[in-house]
Amino acid sequence: MSVVTAAPARRLPRYQLDSGLAHLSPADREARGKEARTQVPRESHAAFDPPADRPDPLALLEEQAASRLPDLVPVRYGRMAVSPFAFFRGAALVMASDLAGTPASGLPVQACGDAHLSNFGIFGSAERRLVFDVNDFDETLPGPWEWDVKRLAVSLEVAARGHGFADKDRRKIVIGAVARYRTAMRDFASQPNTAVWYARADMDELRAQFDTQLKKRQRAAVDKGIAKARTRDSMQELAKLTRIVDGRPRIISDPPLIVPADELVPRQTDRKALLSALADLVTRYRRTLESDRKYLLDQFEFADMARKVVGVGSVGTRCWIVLMLGRDDSDPLFLQVKEAEPSVLSRFVGASKYANQGQRVVAGQQLMQASSDIFLGWQRVIGLDGQSRDYYVRQLRDWKFALDIDAMVPTGLRMYGALCGWTLARAHARSGDRIAIASYLGGSDVFDAAIAEFAGAYADQNERDYKSLIAAIESGQVTAESGL
Repeated sequence: MSVVTAAPARRLPRYQLDSGLAHLSPADREARGKEARTQVPRESHAAFDPPADRPDPLALLEEQAASRLPDLVPVRYGRMAVSPFAFFRGAALVMASDLAGTPASGLPVQACGDAHLSNFGIFGSAERRLVFDVNDFDETLPGPWEWDVKRLAVSLEVAARGHGFADKDRRKIVIGAVARYRTAMRDFASQPNTAVWYARADMDELRAQFDTQLKKRQRAAVDKGIAKARTRDSMQELAKLTRIVDGRPRIISDPPLIVPADELVPRQTDRKALLSALADLVTRYRRTLESDRKYLLDQFEFADMARKVVGVGSVGTRCWIVLMLGRDDSDPLFLQVKEAEPSVLSRFVGASKYANQGQRVVAGQQLMQASSDIFLGWQRVIGLDGQSRDYYVRQLRDWKFALDIDAMVPTGLRMYGALCGWTLARAHARSGDRIAIASYLGGSDVFDAAIAEFAGAYADQNERDYKSLIAAIESGQVTAESGL
């Protein structure tokens, strides 16, 4: 791909979480939100007016590609070329750059940084309950709460367009999600700190709550999904991702999507060095776990590992799956070791306070999620190329399941969007000044309507950017591999 120069990034003051909220009265915090409303009217969020020097979206994607594995970059472009929604998923940096020029109230939260609807899902809590929560934190960083809300709203608009939904249905979907965020934040503003911390979206409770709103076919689909989620664990991955070699399970080879570590380097000495370095990474990452989790991890032994392509926006980053064996070969634990680069938000809201980007991801995830993976940790390792890289570690599968968004009708997507809105509000309420944000949002639908307008305008821009990518692929400027 030829080099395209992007315009200089627009910088904002560094965002930091407010640790002094305990010293402010609820009345003071409410006044803080109302003052922010006078400075940044809620109606102002409707506008999306990109400047004449808007950075070229393909140039921004190329910047990211520079640090990624060259053989996987075409896979990333191929996945982004599938649809405008797929492009949107991979263009978190593009949208962050655009959001940096939009109004913000100045009330910080631990932001997800990539809160599109596919980055919410179901997984198992430590107490073995199925919960619904945000589940991707590669870009997390303290920042404006509005940016997460806008990315969620736009993702719903883009997905609804892809489904061919009518204008009025799309507007209901977007407004429903934003309104649920607003009303949830107002609810959390009235609750004690610990109540906010303990709040979670338990799937069994949600199933009962929405029972009367679901049609028979929809209830059956939800029940099937919940049941399927409980089967998605390391035992299922063992059958899916391994074969027996010399009496022991080994990870299968399916290049370029899955490549065992010993196939990535040609020489035996290099293979040994690679396996040793990565096994050492797993050993040393245990230091970032709580003592009980260290004890549990110590009961597993390293068996094999492979590079695995994941997601859309993450394609090209270094991501490994690690097979650990416990009591015997029928007691597996699959870990995912994923490279953590600086957040796409960092150039606009300031660098993370954490020197290790893996620690940034883990700290943000634990702050935003109601219940995080018990094996969540981080580490830094020097690769065979001599480069130091940061990683975070988590289970590959722990009852993780994504609802089938492509199969949703307007009513289903509206309920799903509202659930995402509640979940995002709960995540933000844990770290930000929920009373001030609720005061800023108010009791009317002014903010909801403004975000719906923004979502439509930005979805138009996303379609233009998507067409630019397709044109670049067709002209040969960008190399893309499809079907992977």
